[in-house]
Amino acid sequence: MLNEVGLNIKCVQLRQKLSSAQVAKRANIGRSTLLNIENGKAGINIGYYLLVLQVLGLESDFLFFAKDDELGRKLPDVKMNLSLRVPKKELPRVT
Repeated sequence: MLNEVGLNIKCVQLRQKLSSAQVAKRANIGRSTLLNIENGKAGINIGYYLLVLQVLGLESDFLFFAKDDELGRKLPDVKMNLSLRVPKKELPRVT
């Protein structure tokens, strides 16, 4: 799967006529990191993928990762216990 993502990123880069050096510089990552992404190497921080997607104008694609959960849709939503953490800064002060 990482190979396919890397290949897609490389294809978009070529269509936009951007060099690897340009993409790496704009993403503020090393050229070797970009090459590892393009080659589908495991162990690359997902944040680097997001930086590259932003440079290529594809950051909205990132929001679709794990969005479709067919198995999860079959389970009742009632069993889900999702809680949102409210940062302490947003809590009202009690005096």
